[in-house]
Amino acid sequence: AHRALREASKPVGVVRAVMFTTLAVATLALAGKPAIRGKMSTEFAGGLVGVTEFPGPWDPLGLAEKAPPEILKKYREAEITHGRVAMLASVGFLVQEKWNPLFGGKVTGPALTHIPQIPEFFWFALVIAIGAAEAKRVQVGFTDPLYDDYGRITGKASQVLKPEYTPGDLGFDPLGLKPDDPAEFAEIATKELNNGRLAMIAAAGFLAQEAVDHKGIWEHLGL
Repeated sequence: AHRALREASKPVGVVRAVMFTTLAVATLALAGKPAIRGKMSTEFAGGLVGVTEFPGPWDPLGLAEKAPPEILKKYREAEITHGRVAMLASVGFLVQEKWNPLFGGKVTGPALTHIPQIPEFFWFALVIAIGAAEAKRVQVGFTDPLYDDYGRITGKASQVLKPEYTPGDLGFDPLGLKPDDPAEFAEIATKELNNGRLAMIAAAGFLAQEAVDHKGIWEHLGL
């Protein structure tokens, strides 16, 4: 009986260890200072924010070194967009498995199983909302795919970010948190990037864990 209890407690212990490690990494993400001065910031990744004093420039596949500036900006736009979605997803996993008052409380179980349980009208509304958000992002940040800067038809569907557009800066700041000072903006943008990177790993872990054993995240923690 004792052996069975020890075996049953191993997954919970592993999950808790991962959670504590995640909290430690999150602390580093919040505390990380951007490298906004010197050679590191002006040469690595074209001077884009997101490089911290620790661990410094990290590009094991050499993507930043090989890509031209306009492609680098698209990489950063994709990274920050996916990071924001992942932060919402990570919080959503934890919240909706504990508290889900929608649809009369009929949507239950691990978060991974919630989408098939929701009514079809909500699927339609969700697709419309995502499409509207993406359309707004494209209008704000991207050039017209069929015309150049002089309004001439290019004859090919290619789309790049606008030269004056800062990746991720959609002009949505209802709380007025965006600082005017460039150094402060670099710091807060780096923190957002680091937390988004952490959230992408966390969301992927949540999805994989629930797909494997069909148990909720809180259930793994014994809470």
